Amino acid sequence: MRPGLSALARLGLTLALGTLGGGLAAWAELPVAWLLGATMAVAVASLSGVPVHIPNRVRDATFFVLGIQAGSGVTPEVVNQLALWPLSFAIQMIGVAGVVVLTNLFLRRVFGWDRETALFASLPGAMSFVLAAASETRADMTRIIVVQSTRLLLLIGALTPLLGWLEGGEAVSTGLRGGVIGSPWQYAALVGLCLVFAFVGVRSRVPGGLILGALLGSALMHGTAIAPVAVPQGIAIPALVVLGCTIGGRLRREDRRAMFELLPASLGAFAIGIVVSGLAGLAALALLGIGFGKIALAYAPGALEALTVLAFQFDLDPAYVAAHHVVRFVCLALLVPVLARRLPRTVSGPSIVAREAAPAEAARDTASGDDEADRP
Repeated sequence: MRPGLSALARLGLTLALGTLGGGLAAWAELPVAWLLGATMAVAVASLSGVPVHIPNRVRDATFFVLGIQAGSGVTPEVVNQLALWPLSFAIQMIGVAGVVVLTNLFLRRVFGWDRETALFASLPGAMSFVLAAASETRADMTRIIVVQSTRLLLLIGALTPLLGWLEGGEAVSTGLRGGVIGSPWQYAALVGLCLVFAFVGVRSRVPGGLILGALLGSALMHGTAIAPVAVPQGIAIPALVVLGCTIGGRLRREDRRAMFELLPASLGAFAIGIVVSGLAGLAALALLGIGFGKIALAYAPGALEALTVLAFQFDLDPAYVAAHHVVRFVCLALLVPVLARRLPRTVSGPSIVAREAAPAEAARDTASGDDEADRP
């Protein structure tokens, strides 16, 4: 943080950069422009040393709005597919296991990484859990952070235009699908129920509880036609910009050199994750007959909030997508502490830089929010 620049000024600067990036992407007619443009603009600025910052309360308010928006996409047709989900979860987790095993072997055999660093870098998602557990071992925290953050940025950058192409080049009109502009009491009922569900989600410590609680409350109100109202564009677009700023701001200037040095390893790990997850998705496509777009977002290795939003934007069943990311997150969150206990404790980690960076990086991740919404 630069001295003399207040938190409010950093927030204003971050939002201005995100809005500029989103506006340019919208002008270029890119799919989900406000999210993609804001993400890329703030990521570049942050790596350049610009002091970007999104406060936790702003981020959480955004997750709440996006949860309401995503829940408006739940329809009776979605409910009819619930019986297919358990098998879909099983296929997904087989794919996740394959990603972990192959990425681990790749990083160890090709780049000579130690087993602790390779293992934690290979876990697709649950980043704050991964960092917290890895900091107690001899793993190189810098390598883990760079590989995991690069995966997140590449996921958003690759999946958004791909879905835009598959869905005919256009996303659904932001904020107006799943309902109409309704009466004040309908909005009051919708927001009130979503607040209750979001509170329960946070208190229950369910991964992504805030956005998932709001999603469930919204799905109930829309599915029963009690309040099938839309989130106005004047709220939906700024929410996408804030989400993009949150994702793009995960990297810092001190990560820049490591990003270039670790780029081959990061790209290789990302490619393995996409290929293996894609194979699992093709199996689900053949066995279950679920649409390719839904499978692609649900089986992608990470980014619960961003991919749930993309599912809404492209009318691809956000409830199905969110459910799969929660299942993956919970499985990894349960596995990570077990792995950490089985690995040697840190006494003299692989590098002084990595050891010194670990507490600060873990704190930074917890403060800014993980791609999986794995907040305390």
